[in-house]
Amino acid sequence: MSKKTKNPEWQLDTNLVRGGLRRSNFGETSEAIFMNSGFCYDSAETAESRFNGVAPGFVYSRYSNPTLATLEDRLALMEKAERCCVMASGMAAVFGSMMCQLKAGDHVVASKVLFGSCYYIITQILPRFGIEYTLVDGANLDEWKKAFKKNTTVVFVETPANPTLDIVDIAEVAKICKKHKASLIIDNVFSTPLLQHPLELGADIVVYSTTKHIEGQGRCLGGAVLSNQKFIDEALLPFHRHTGPAMSPFNAWVTLKGLETLTLRVARHCENAAKIAEFLEKSPKISRVFYPSLKSHPHYEIAKKQMANGGPMIAFEVKGGKKAAFKFMNKLKVIDISNNLGDAKSLITHPASTTHSNIDAKEKAKIGITDSLLRLSVGIEDINDLINDIKQGLE
Repeated sequence: MSKKTKNPEWQLDTNLVRGGLRRSNFGETSEAIFMNSGFCYDSAETAESRFNGVAPGFVYSRYSNPTLATLEDRLALMEKAERCCVMASGMAAVFGSMMCQLKAGDHVVASKVLFGSCYYIITQILPRFGIEYTLVDGANLDEWKKAFKKNTTVVFVETPANPTLDIVDIAEVAKICKKHKASLIIDNVFSTPLLQHPLELGADIVVYSTTKHIEGQGRCLGGAVLSNQKFIDEALLPFHRHTGPAMSPFNAWVTLKGLETLTLRVARHCENAAKIAEFLEKSPKISRVFYPSLKSHPHYEIAKKQMANGGPMIAFEVKGGKKAAFKFMNKLKVIDISNNLGDAKSLITHPASTTHSNIDAKEKAKIGITDSLLRLSVGIEDINDLINDIKQGLE
């Protein structure tokens, strides 16, 4: 079996189509799906050498698999990372990236605006293992500096954050982390790998839900952790192999197909989102719009520094509270109501009652998740159809 590795002359779009390509002896054009759980060996000695790491090769699909390895190579090329490990879901990637390096007595610092499941992991699951946590205002560097302790091991940040699109200055937080020898994990889902490059800004680890824009068409779950070779090989892979959050080879194959069109789709997502954000900001029915490339965004300057553009996600508040927000959503004809995001189809959700419903009402109020807040994942439909749908929904 041959393997195409990174060609230094290839650009991003070429790597997203051809990077890490493995072809069997049949010479197939599209990547093959290796839907097998195990592998056979020519001899007992070969089996021993693969398990002890002396000889290269696959041993079990819970560890890795040719289809998974191709996806990992391609994602690493995209992110300019040394290594990648794919997992069964985005939350498996988030949990694995933290737990593989935490122990009882450690301390975690995180930005306070988080996806509901990330918030649950940090505030509910980690304390059960004797791990402390501190949540901070992500844009306030003084809060970051004060939050660190002698036992701070991991820092977790979503930027832009789910669902309010708060922005955290990655480079500045990375400097603080390095001073305290803490590992900085960036959840880069809202920005996508094309608009923001956390590793280049000083982050140690980047996590993705490949379910979102990377796969891009709402077909299957997946997650990815990208970092240097030492972290992946020595910290993450032992945790991953022995706890079993492996991605299905079929899901890996579907995600590979999604990568081939990622740049084309994200360009349309962002183009549509910018126009919709501008439209919403002018509407008398909308009280606030949160979009990173709008000058009205509270963290506009930080976003301009580290993001290529405003991205594919918008949050906004409808005047009239929950009743008005639900009425608007129920009138939409093109845009679907769904808690997912990153699909080719435009999707809208009410975070307070869905994705963030597990967070206490007082805490939601503190981090800006109001009953009038809606999160819109902008798709690749015709922009006129989308704006007309929003317009009729607001009337």
